[in-house]
Amino acid sequence: MSQLLSESPWLFVALTALLGLIVGSFLNVLVWRLPKMLAREWRAQAHEVLGFPAEAAGPTYNLIHPNSCCPHCEQPIRPWNNIPLLSYLLLGGRCAHCKGTISARYPFTELACGVLSALVAWHFGFGWQAAAVMLLTWGLLAMSLIDADHQLLPDVLVLPLLWLGLIVNNFALLVPLSDAVWGAVVGYMSLWSVFWLFKLITGKDGMGHGDFKLLALLGAWGGWQIVPMTLFVASLVGVFAGLTLMRLRKAQVSTPMPFGPYLAIAGWIASLWGGQITDFYLQSVGFQ
Repeated sequence: MSQLLSESPWLFVALTALLGLIVGSFLNVLVWRLPKMLAREWRAQAHEVLGFPAEAAGPTYNLIHPNSCCPHCEQPIRPWNNIPLLSYLLLGGRCAHCKGTISARYPFTELACGVLSALVAWHFGFGWQAAAVMLLTWGLLAMSLIDADHQLLPDVLVLPLLWLGLIVNNFALLVPLSDAVWGAVVGYMSLWSVFWLFKLITGKDGMGHGDFKLLALLGAWGGWQIVPMTLFVASLVGVFAGLTLMRLRKAQVSTPMPFGPYLAIAGWIASLWGGQITDFYLQSVGFQ
């Protein structure tokens, strides 16, 4: 099978896209439930630290239980109505039981995961590089959606991926280990320095600490070389998105906006095509 996938790149891309759709369906569950699970855990810890009586244990709530259900009528979703992307199209974007509208966010996440997974497969071909970067891609997609919803980059996702980046590059899978270590250091310290400089000048927090860790994660995967490009592209996209939101939603300059999705997008692009982008830029400005 491995030989077939190695010799048939389009078959590998197609199977990877299918896998991405399935993983995207799971990411929908992860993005919805993980913040609620963390809130429950933090609340229980706060009760313990403050000496308050422990709350009564509610029904089991994790990534597996209870089964997925319609947010309108709370009827469990049957397996044949939970086929990634296809079920949404066949049902016309409505619940099979109550005909309530299903958010387009769910098929969008599945489709995005499938497309991004296929791009990784096409870029790297069959092998360990594609497998590793696919895990990174799925993690970045989940973190971006959670940050967009809750302005939260959970350590339970960020830190394991940061360590995994260092582990895979211990075998120089993407970059040499020394570049990965310095990538994590430079990534973290660059935003940490900006945070404290902004706070000293304004007395306010300019960003969350999760952004430091996310950029360290990206540096651990792509090396220190991608950090400047990631910051530059993320800042440009962030400014453009912020101005657009201010115009469409009449948001204020002081309105908090998540930076994690822009870092994730920029870092993912830089990890895959950073070298080619840099070479193209240098050639375009006359450097050989």
